[in-house]
Amino acid sequence: MLPSELQGPDEMARTLANRVKALRLQRGWTQAELAERAGIALSTYRVFERHGRISLVRLLRLAIVLDSRAGFDRLFAPAPARSLAELERRTEGRSRKRGVRSDAET
Repeated sequence: MLPSELQGPDEMARTLANRVKALRLQRGWTQAELAERAGIALSTYRVFERHGRISLVRLLRLAIVLDSRAGFDRLFAPAPARSLAELERRTEGRSRKRGVRSDAET
């Protein structure tokens, strides 16, 4: 298996599906049990486990049932600031004021 940095989207999806399957098996659950606990159709779960295809909402449901929600909290999160100056720059960018441009007046 390639490191995630070298995988394409399809490979990454299959890797996630394999991780979910491993967690399911660790708990001793059948595909049907996990699908029921997550509130998704068994056929949907089987497609996911086989091909890695699933909607984001259904993947989140699986993550919640498998106590793996923390990974989603880090997804697309900004990297931690490396200095106080960087943190201040980020904070300044968020406090933009909105209003009417002065050159728009007629």
